[in-house]
This record gives sequence, C-alpha cells and structure tokens, in this order.
Amino acid sequence: MAVEEELPRLGLVHTVFHYARLVPASRTTAVDASFWYGLREASTTAMDSLRHVPLDAVVLACTSAGFTGGPPLPWETITAFDALLGALASFNATRVVLATPYPDAVTRSEVDALRAGGVAVRAHTSLGLDDGFADVRPADVRTLLYRLPPDTLRAADAVVLSCTGWHTLSCVQALEEELGRPVVSSNLAIALHAARLSAGVST
Repeated sequence: MAVEEELPRLGLVHTVFHYARLVPASRTTAVDASFWYGLREASTTAMDSLRHVPLDAVVLACTSAGFTGGPPLPWETITAFDALLGALASFNATRVVLATPYPDAVTRSEVDALRAGGVAVRAHTSLGLDDGFADVRPADVRTLLYRLPPDTLRAADAVVLSCTGWHTLSCVQALEEELGRPVVSSNLAIALHAARLSAGVST
C-alpha cells in the first residue's frame, strides 16, 4: 500500500507507474520464507497480467525479497533491493546506517547483502516487526533512527530506510535537513531508478 501511495506523490514527469499485486500461495503477509518465495513465484503471473503495457522497467516492490533468495524472477525484473543499491551508488554512498521495520534476523541478512554489494553498514536498528509495516507512523521511523549513535549518523554517507511497506516519505526531507546526509528509502530508490531510465541513464 505504501508503494502505491508514495510513488505518485513524487511527481515524476514522463513516468507512469502500473501495479500488479502479488499474492503468495500462502496468502500471508508476514516476512518469512514462504512469503518471499510466494512473491517470487507470483511474479510471472503478474508480469503476464501487464503484458499489454509497454513497460520500460519492472520492479518487484519488496526490499526483503531481494536479499533473501527464492525462485528466479522474470529476466527483466529487478527488486527494490537492487534499486536501493543503485541509488546508493548514484550518491557514492559506501558507508551507511540502516533502519528497518523487520525482525532483527532479517535486518542482519540485509546488512550482509549490502556488504556483498559494496556498502558497509556502520550501524543498524529495527522495529522487530514481521508484519503490519503500513501501520508504522513516520514519527516512529524518526524515533527508531535516533536510537543510533549520533557520531555514527554524522559519519555515514547516507541513511537507508529499508522496506517498501512502511510510510517514510513524509519524514525524509526533515531527516535530511537534520542530519545533512541523503536519506534513501526503498520507495525513493524505486522512483530514482525510474527517473534515471526516463532520462536515458541505464546504469
């Protein structure tokens, strides 16, 4: 739901977002192996439902599904995690702090995945939730981030708010002004990927 609400609010010109909701076979929404596998399995059917639309890019809008494994995606599909890595590369951000709503074990998996992608996570924090991300208030996101040591926040090249399912757009600008650092959310990373494509930038 957050993806469908936040992306249009960014006002990208020459860009139209189309959505196909993925329904895992388990019909659950808690982040676990059955959910991630189910999303990936459902992606082929979702792509088929959009076959009549001339798409320039396809994004699986679930960040955690991009670093937890599962069935292969259709060849033209990237994940929100891929978009996140691309956004960080565009900022030359190799040292970040990470905030997520996920359980700690999932957050640690993302730390490892970011490291494998050339990004060092200097500190991380999470809400410990496995579901209900859309209910997290932007004020809770800010409070979570400020659990991290101030010196570490100031030393980071960027702040990462990972997860497409929580609403972070309304707090990103204020956080950037307070911290003097880029704040990159998963949904902003998807939008940046789209904007770069519309500008003719392919990498």
